[in-house]
Amino acid sequence: MSRILPADGVEFEFTVPVVVIGGGAAGMVAALAAHEQGAGVLVLERDALPQGSTALSAGLIPAPGTRWQHAAGIVDSPDRFAADIVAKAKGEPDPVEVARVTQAVGPALEWLADRYGLPFSVVDNFSYPGHSARRMHGLPSRSGAELIDRLRGAVETAGIDVLCEAHVTALYADGGQVLGVEITRPDGSVELVGCGVLILACNGYGGNRALVERHVPELADALYFGHPGNQGDALLWGEALGAATRHLSGHQGHGSVAHPAGILVTWATITEGGVQVNVEGRRFSNEAQGYSEQAAIVLRQPDGIAWTVFDERIAGIARQFEDFRQAEAMGAVLAADSPAELARLMKIDADALIAALAEIDRLKTVGGTDIFGRDFTGTAPLVPPYRAVRVTGALFHTQGGLVVDDDARVLDANGAPLPNLYAAGGAACGVSGSKASGYLSGNGLLTAVALGRIAGSAAASAAKEETSQ
Repeated sequence: MSRILPADGVEFEFTVPVVVIGGGAAGMVAALAAHEQGAGVLVLERDALPQGSTALSAGLIPAPGTRWQHAAGIVDSPDRFAADIVAKAKGEPDPVEVARVTQAVGPALEWLADRYGLPFSVVDNFSYPGHSARRMHGLPSRSGAELIDRLRGAVETAGIDVLCEAHVTALYADGGQVLGVEITRPDGSVELVGCGVLILACNGYGGNRALVERHVPELADALYFGHPGNQGDALLWGEALGAATRHLSGHQGHGSVAHPAGILVTWATITEGGVQVNVEGRRFSNEAQGYSEQAAIVLRQPDGIAWTVFDERIAGIARQFEDFRQAEAMGAVLAADSPAELARLMKIDADALIAALAEIDRLKTVGGTDIFGRDFTGTAPLVPPYRAVRVTGALFHTQGGLVVDDDARVLDANGAPLPNLYAAGGAACGVSGSKASGYLSGNGLLTAVALGRIAGSAAASAAKEETSQ
C-alpha cells in the first residue's frame, strides 16, 4: 500500500502545515518540536493508541554530557560517544551523521525533562557493551511503555492533534514534492489530507517479511519483536521519490527474548557476569560482544533456543527493568540452589551445565579469557541461588534507511534535499552501519529522539517560510 500518486487535480479535505506519519518516539518528539516552533501539526497513527516499537523497547536513550551524568560523576562527551559508535560499527557510519545525533541527543533529553516533565535518570549501576561511559538514560520504570506514554501525554497536553486508526496508504506528490496523504480508516473509508511539510517517523521495514528476506536473510525466520506496522513505508515512498538510501542490511537483533513468553530480558544478565548455554548445556559464543549480533548466533543453536544463566545478585540488578519483573511474575525465570537442580528445571544435561559453570568460575577467579574470546577479568563469580531464562534470538528493528542532512531533510541520490520531506528514527539511515554487530545499545532511540527533534524544528521553520511566501 506504499503508493505514490499524482497530486494534479486532487482536492484535499484540509491542509496542515506539518504532518507527521507515525506516533512512536520519533513522531511524538518531532511533533513537540514543530509545535514549539509555532507550526500547526497533525500526527497520523495507524493504531488505536500511539505506541510503535518504542513501547516494546527498554526505553533507554544514550546521551553524553548530560546533567544526570554530571550529578553521578560520569565523565562523557559527544566526541567520546561518537568514537564508541564508530568503533562498534567498524568505521562504517558517516562521521558527520554520527556527530549530528551525538551532539543533539543530550540537549534533547534535557529539553524533554525541563519543558515536558519527563523524569529521566542515568543508569549508573552497570555498563552496556561498547559504551565507554555510563550514558543510558531512562524513566523510573526503565520501560519503553512508560517513555511512549509520557511522550503521548506531553503531546496531548500541548494540544497537538493526533489522529489514530489513520493508516497512511499513499502519498500525493508533484515530482519530488509531497502535497498530501491518503488515509485509510479501519472501515475502508478514505480521507485526503494536504501537507506543507511531511515528516516520516514510521520506522523501518522489520515487519515486512519480503524486505527482511531481501536485506537481512539471516533473520528471515526470526521472531520479529518490533511493531507489526513497520512495513517499510518510509523506505518505499522515499525510493519512489528518488531518495538515497544507505546500509539497508543494518539492523538491531537481540539474543535474549524470553521464549515462549516473548519478553525482553535485559542484557545486564550477561554484562554483569551471566552466560548463555544451548539446549545441550554447552556455551557457544562470546556473549559479551553485544546483544544485537547475538540474535543470529542464538538462532543457529539447536531449535534456535538458548538459556541465559545468572544468579540472584544479577537478578537484583535486572529487577530495575519492568520487563524483567514481568518475566519473573510469569514464571519465565527459573531458580535453583545448585547447577544440578537448575539443569533439572531447564531439562538439559546436568553434567554439561555443571562443567560450563565451573569453567567460567575458574576463568573469573584467574582473570582468564575463554575459547570464544570473552575476558572474565574482574567479573564476579556466579553463586547460589542461580537463575535461568529460556530465550531465543529476535529482530527488533532495521537500522538502514533514507539518507538525511543536518536538518533531517531526505536527500536524493545526488545529495540534494527533496523539497519538503523529512525523516527521523528508523525511517532515516541510522549510525550502526550495515551489520548487526555495528549496533551499539540504544542506537534506535538515539536517532528517534535526536532526529525527531531536529526534523520537527526544521520542518516547522520550512512550513512557516512556505506560508509567508
